[in-house]
Order: sequence, then structure tokens, then C-alpha cells
Amino acid sequence: MLNALEVFTTVIVGLMVGVEFSVAFVMNRIFNALPEDSGQLARAHGGRMLGALMPFWYIGSLVLSVVWAIAGWDRPGAGLVVTAAALLIVSVIMSLLLLVPINNRGKTWTPENPPADWKEQMNRWDRYHYVRVAVIVAAFAFLVTALV
Repeated sequence: MLNALEVFTTVIVGLMVGVEFSVAFVMNRIFNALPEDSGQLARAHGGRMLGALMPFWYIGSLVLSVVWAIAGWDRPGAGLVVTAAALLIVSVIMSLLLLVPINNRGKTWTPENPPADWKEQMNRWDRYHYVRVAVIVAAFAFLVTALV
């Protein structure tokens, strides 16, 4: 049963990393290249869509990692899983304190009502997101290392 939990947790965290990596290095670059206010509309829609899903994914990944750490405490690699869980905690805190406030503002913007500094706010979100992606990639790497 523990083996199934380990694999399931690793897959769930890996998929989350893939989505967030894609947002950072593919989708946002596409959105930024769209003409006029299309990029702002795309980011607002993405913020609404992913903003509804990602809290469950982040918390779920954290919970799965904590359960794995507890269930496998006496097995080799437990320290790696604890480290991964700690990094996922950092990613959740970063999300709540840095990214969610910007996202909550951004998902309400339309071409008729964006603030004058909407691009600067999106650039700030991107910078924070790059750091968060690095944190969750590291967490994923620790989980994979613990798995093998």
C-alpha cells in the first residue's frame, strides 16, 4: 500500500510541476505575444480557471507528501520526503502571500477596467511564479529521489 501511495504522490506532484512549468515558460509567453488586450484577457481567464483548481492540487500534494512521510518514517528516504513536504509548504505560503493576491485582482480585469499598472503586476506575478516553480521542481526531485 505504501508503494502505491509513493507512486501516486509522485505522479500528482509531477503533473502539478508540469502544469506550473507550462504556465511559466509556455502559456504566459504566448499570452504576452497576443495583440492589444488579448493577453490580459487570456491571463484573466487562466487566473479564474487555474485559480479554482490549483489550491486543491497544492494542498492535496502537500497532504499526500505528509502522509507518505508519516507512513514511511522508518524507511530509507523518509528525510527526502520530509524535505519535499517542507518545500511544498513553502510553495503554499508563497502562493497565499504573493501570488494569490495578484491573481485575485487580475482575474477580474477586463479590457474596460484594467489598472494602469496591470502589466507590471503580471510581471511581478511571473517573477514570483518562477521562484515557486523552482521550489516545486525541487520538491518533486526530492520525491523522485526518495522513490528510487
